[in-house]
Amino acid sequence: MICFGIREKEGNYVLFIVVANFVAGLLYLLSAYGMFTTKPWAFQLLLAITGMLILAFIGLLIHAYLGGIYETQTLKAMMFRIGLTALMTGIASIYFKNK
Repeated sequence: MICFGIREKEGNYVLFIVVANFVAGLLYLLSAYGMFTTKPWAFQLLLAITGMLILAFIGLLIHAYLGGIYETQTLKAMMFRIGLTALMTGIASIYFKNK
């Protein structure tokens, strides 16, 4: 099988982080729909996404501590994503308090 070195170009990704980010991406779309249609469950969904990402980040830290391979960029990207999701959650909280 010819792979053209694709695996080497991917880097050292952590599968459960990829899955968590994929699920979060799908749930972002659902929460965006909830925000645009002013459904209060959008706030709870964003809160759940934030919690899920925090748990995945803790798992990543444990993975790194135990000597698992990972990319330093993954740590930075997860911190950014958690911060951005927390910001969106805060905005949703304010939005629905005013409604």
